[in-house]
Amino acid sequence: MDLSRRAVLSLPALAATPRLALAQGNDPRPLLTIGVAELPPTLEPARELSNVGTRVTYSIFDTLIRRDFLGTPDGGGSALQPHLALSWERNGPHQLTLRLRDDVLFHNGDRLTAEDVVYTFTSRRMFGPDALMPEARSYFATLAGVEALGPHVVRFTTRVPDVLLEQRLASWCGWIVNRRAYEERGFDGFSRAPIGTGPFKVRELQTDQRIILDAFDEYFMGRPTARGVVFRQIPELAARVAALQSGGVDLITNVPPDQVGQLRRTAGVTVRSVVLANVHVLTFDERGAGMGDRRVRQALGLALDRKLLVDTLWDGAAVVPPSHNFPEYGPMFLEGRSLRFDQAAARRLLREGGYRGEEIVYRTMPNYYTNALKAAQVAVEMWKDVGINAKLQVVENFAQMRGAGQQIGNNSNSTRLPDPLGSLWISWGPASWFQVNGAFRSTEAFNAAGRALEAETDPAARKVLFQRMLEAWEQEAPGTVLYQPAEFYAMRSRVQWRPYTFYFMDLRPDNLRFG
Repeated sequence: MDLSRRAVLSLPALAATPRLALAQGNDPRPLLTIGVAELPPTLEPARELSNVGTRVTYSIFDTLIRRDFLGTPDGGGSALQPHLALSWERNGPHQLTLRLRDDVLFHNGDRLTAEDVVYTFTSRRMFGPDALMPEARSYFATLAGVEALGPHVVRFTTRVPDVLLEQRLASWCGWIVNRRAYEERGFDGFSRAPIGTGPFKVRELQTDQRIILDAFDEYFMGRPTARGVVFRQIPELAARVAALQSGGVDLITNVPPDQVGQLRRTAGVTVRSVVLANVHVLTFDERGAGMGDRRVRQALGLALDRKLLVDTLWDGAAVVPPSHNFPEYGPMFLEGRSLRFDQAAARRLLREGGYRGEEIVYRTMPNYYTNALKAAQVAVEMWKDVGINAKLQVVENFAQMRGAGQQIGNNSNSTRLPDPLGSLWISWGPASWFQVNGAFRSTEAFNAAGRALEAETDPAARKVLFQRMLEAWEQEAPGTVLYQPAEFYAMRSRVQWRPYTFYFMDLRPDNLRFG
């Protein structure tokens, strides 16, 4: 694999970008400036369900129930605690009643009521067959309705018994929006100038340049420790590093491991990292030339030496999970599974699948995922080792990657809930891009197991259904898992902030201090 190793180290250096300066004003609190590889185009929290989107929206919006990330050493705990809701109780297998705080204000001065919660979940925004955001609907696929029982009491009803409802309300797509602002501004207007209850409110969104947030001093958890936050888009890694070293930014994201040593030796700079509750995956489009036989898709996965990728690209900091199956699942975790590296089996499956040397193109974006381009360069060489005529094509965005003729692309899947329904099912189920657009077609066994799992409450039966769902996904191979990436953040030493196992950047007063 010498050629693969050389491919890792062959990328050109990237140029720096100029510093952004903002006036201090009269507020003595620091202004936190964050350099990121990419910014979301809008700020509708259920629209921007990506690493770049949730990184920003997490500080603008709140959920009814909060995951206790700070309560565990690795920042990935799944214990739940009150947040916008003071308490909650089950009223049978289909109902959950929550009592809201009565002291929460939205950024426009409106007081949070049960009507805002009802609107968040049951308006056309993300509920019903004509929902504006069908992907968001999949996060609450079991929901039958939400009703206000009083100004600060709401009841959720599900169409099937849902053992995960509390976790859903604490997770992605559970962020509460302001009904009045949404109805006044409409979907597109709210997406660019949203109103939430979070510690920071939106002042300005400049597409592909910067997002400026101001402190919301009436925040119910306390006054924010920064007077504002600026997210600067700095796509080039070298430019982000230079901006941090020069003091142009206070914190940078998407730092690859080969830069960590240099940054740790930089005076006044601290590096923090966490293994993400997320996997980088390769996606195999069944419609692509040479991709129709599942044995060819299986061979693509078997030909990948993931340990080499982790050791070479991540300095051993990333983790190869046992398939799309994670310890966070607790009793649902399937023991004894692994991701195989078997070149002989890959060659055999290629022969059996009738592969005749057709060109297979891997499209990837260079900056969206840390190490994505380097990993793609190595993967192409690994495929060539087993006789696959692979070619790398660098594209600018997801639209280009998923355009006509797609064969292989890249993506990431987050463990949004500590359960298979919160990762494999959301990422690849009926509402996913892959099924909606036809890239994942051989879905009968996978979907049958997933739908049954949604309605099952018995732990043992749920585990059996998960095993069936995972085996169906592995058999049809619409994609393959690479690894759980380690996310490295570099920051000025005065910034006292802890990363979580999601891309969420929690800038609330209990997780952000300045020395």
